[in-house]
Amino acid sequence: MWLSLKLAVDGDEADVLSDALLASGALAVSTEDRDAGTLAEEAQFGEPGLADPKSWRHNWVVALLDSDTDVPALLAGLNLPESIEYLLETVAEQDWVRLTQSQFDPIRIADRLWIVPSWHEAPDADAIAIVLDPGLAFGTGSHPTTRMCLQWLEANLRPGKTVLDYGCGSGILAIAAVKLGADRVVGVDIDLQAVESARDNAHRNAVQADFRLSGNLPEGDYDVVVANILTNPLKALMPLLAARTRPGGQIILSGILDAQADEVMAIYSAAFEMQRAAVDEGWALLTGTRR
Repeated sequence: MWLSLKLAVDGDEADVLSDALLASGALAVSTEDRDAGTLAEEAQFGEPGLADPKSWRHNWVVALLDSDTDVPALLAGLNLPESIEYLLETVAEQDWVRLTQSQFDPIRIADRLWIVPSWHEAPDADAIAIVLDPGLAFGTGSHPTTRMCLQWLEANLRPGKTVLDYGCGSGILAIAAVKLGADRVVGVDIDLQAVESARDNAHRNAVQADFRLSGNLPEGDYDVVVANILTNPLKALMPLLAARTRPGGQIILSGILDAQADEVMAIYSAAFEMQRAAVDEGWALLTGTRR
């Protein structure tokens, strides 16, 4: 058994407190958005044309502690304000691997496309199966934004096309593109951990795709550009993504709330003939043809 100590702090104080907790013997420390699940929830990003990655305004700093930790003494040693909000919970011993695996079953994306965790057999031997384990990088196919992108690729991508997956995360869209017959596929992300995860997943699926950091994007344009990110980065990235889409090529945008879709379409209409291609659980998929 362990103890989980959650402390409420604001802004950059989270980094200082995290370091202090580790120095005081915490086994692990993480930071969460204290406003998650509310209208004040904030996404973190760092894309060309935007400010550097930001910290949340309101944070939970979560420390994993040994069960025999003297928590009052630990708090006193950190010299925290007496009024600081904190929560203390016990964390039971579990078979974490088995628990995680039990929560993920194969996901049917379309008639001929499945996402299959590595510990499962593909339900349909004749279908295209993407082997993908849940990891630290976003993108397992279960979220509507990813699912709509996969469904568009399954229905519309033709063999021999070139594809750019901007904000590749786990690499799921790029890997699907290769398995659906794309000729050359490049995936980029701002997060090195995501790039490494995508490379591992490509190896697991026995496909060839070029994954790299977004600052190292090679020159050239593509038949299909897909970006499953967030509304604000997508708005700022329009010139870059337009420049990477060949005339007559297709752009696929996701990560957009349906209420925000018109705003994004208006910006991209400067370079594309845009349409709202699908809506799923309040999320919109936008597609466009490059003029």
